[in-house]
Amino acid sequence: MDSTSDLHLLRDKLRVFAQAREWDQFHSPKNLSMALMVETAELMEHFQWMTEAQSSDLAAVQKDAVADELADVLLYLVRLSDKLEVDLCAAALQKIDKNAVKYPADQVRGSAKKYGEY
Repeated sequence: MDSTSDLHLLRDKLRVFAQAREWDQFHSPKNLSMALMVETAELMEHFQWMTEAQSSDLAAVQKDAVADELADVLLYLVRLSDKLEVDLCAAALQKIDKNAVKYPADQVRGSAKKYGEY
């Protein structure tokens, strides 16, 4: 299965899940974008106060909790893109192409500077 069909599978399962619960009425782009940010904050909370090294070496329990938050972020993102009729995979591939122009490898290699600073 490729990434596009994986995203379509998630999208379709989320549609069925929300419809079975009559949640479409709550799934406006505004509400979904807010829920996405809440889940992102919950993900960040797991790393709060950790050192760089600690954040790269999570215990199994921590990693499971982070995996749940990552899944929540992904699911809200897929649901939001569905509601806005955005092909998430195509949009991501286009964004990589745009970033390749913004951040030419030969000019930014090894640098964390934002475009325009180099």
